[in-house]
Amino acid sequence: MAILFGVVARGTTILAKHAFCGGNFLEVTEQVLAKIPSENNKLTYSHGNYLFHYICQDRIIYLCITDDDFERSKAFCFLNEIKKRFQTTYGSRAQTALPYAMNSEFSNVLSAQMRHLSENKSTDRLTETQVPVDR
Repeated sequence: MAILFGVVARGTTILAKHAFCGGNFLEVTEQVLAKIPSENNKLTYSHGNYLFHYICQDRIIYLCITDDDFERSKAFCFLNEIKKRFQTTYGSRAQTALPYAMNSEFSNVLSAQMRHLSENKSTDRLTETQVPVDR
């Protein structure tokens, strides 16, 4: 049970990404990003043994790929934390940034948060309390 891939994008323009393991996650993510509408929304797609969770806010998409048995609430906890950190760090610059402009800095944040939520069992209680408020 793990978060396998995380990405922040503006439409189909990837601004930052991190893969927890090897795979064709980037190719599949590019296809998924092309199908996500630009209005504010959050949703989970299922494809094979994987789940694609995303939050779209102000045309910025925060997306992660997980195993199909990964808790949806933990995935959205990850995405909300990534969204908060990304918005705090970059703000409106994300609206005009070039592809991968934030990758050198923000891929480390993605990596740390992916590892934290994938491995830390103590986040379950936090996740349980956050989900009712977030819905």
